[in-house]
Amino acid sequence: MTRERPVTIAARYAETRQRTLDICAPLETEDYVVQPVKYVSPPKWHLGHTTWFFETFILLEHLAGYEVYNDQYPYVFNSYYEGAGARVMQSDRGNLSRPSVNDIYKYRSYVDEHMATLLGNNPSDEVAALLEIGVNHEEQHQELLLTDIKYILGHNPLWPAYEETTVSSPTPPNAWLSIEAGLHEVGYSGTGFHFDNEAPRHKTYLPSYSVQASLVTNGDYLQFVKAGGYTDYKHWLSEGWQWVQEHGIKAPMYWYCIDGAWMHYTLAGLTAIDLDQPVAHVSYYEAEAYARWAGKRLPTEQEWEVAADRLGWGQRWEWTSSAYQPYPGYRPLPGTLGEYNGKFMVSQQVLRGASVVTAPGHSRTSYRNFFHPWYRWQYTGIRLADDASMA
Repeated sequence: MTRERPVTIAARYAETRQRTLDICAPLETEDYVVQPVKYVSPPKWHLGHTTWFFETFILLEHLAGYEVYNDQYPYVFNSYYEGAGARVMQSDRGNLSRPSVNDIYKYRSYVDEHMATLLGNNPSDEVAALLEIGVNHEEQHQELLLTDIKYILGHNPLWPAYEETTVSSPTPPNAWLSIEAGLHEVGYSGTGFHFDNEAPRHKTYLPSYSVQASLVTNGDYLQFVKAGGYTDYKHWLSEGWQWVQEHGIKAPMYWYCIDGAWMHYTLAGLTAIDLDQPVAHVSYYEAEAYARWAGKRLPTEQEWEVAADRLGWGQRWEWTSSAYQPYPGYRPLPGTLGEYNGKFMVSQQVLRGASVVTAPGHSRTSYRNFFHPWYRWQYTGIRLADDASMA
């Protein structure tokens, strides 16, 4: 074992932890506590939960003499790990006025100090592997932090801005890529970190198909809205049509028609919709309905992965038509960390790619994100596919 790796992993840990603090820096204290809906967690809970993860899965097991910062925090900050004990229910996280934001920052500092001690003492391969999971876990929560902050501020009647500017990327030409029928390999194939649900790599047969090089834009989607897409049941799956009716859905999340002009809430506040940017914050139901209306379909996750090697991605998490299921031969991690991915393989759809708020370097071609089909608070978008060659 070389002496260089501890420095490398310690720096990676510190950089990841600092980015979380940077994301929270623009917040007011009151913003840390709000939970408008069950699936949006208060920012201070994210700060505590990611800290609990390192304390529970690394420090308690691998740093001799480590003492838990607060005996109540494992109950407060456990998310869904049954093997880690009792926990506050997700819907009650907004009721946690205590511990205070200040106390949670002290908790982070306490754990960071002890992690620095552990990582400075030539950590084992097991600790290094656990640290990589923990860092990737925190990167996932950094994206959740940003999208939860957007939901919190975007549902504030004043529509306050989180930052002065937002990131936008140029939209590529509206071209199609054709893939010939054949046997392809999908799944993670490298030597670096990957989540267990990305493996094992395996072969799959795909008929010939085409995928659109560019994502569906706001302008494209606005045509669907203006054409009565939300009022015509013929475009919708039965469950999606029921969702539209029950919740009065008329446009993507954060879209508002004000005095005849279409606006949307962004992290920079309420602005006019940029028609050339990829549409965001649509559910699987909406993505599937739009594809039907356009005379196309959504790609499967296997089609997406094969095509992704030939195209650039990364502005939106892209809905696929694939249900979130295990790959042939899949085995979850042993122990409590085995709850990370495997137990959610039911009633969810796979999304591929990354978004403008994904942590740098966090995603991969084989990365499998997953959400229930009605969720749309993430930066979720649409890429079309077709059975026929477009060459």
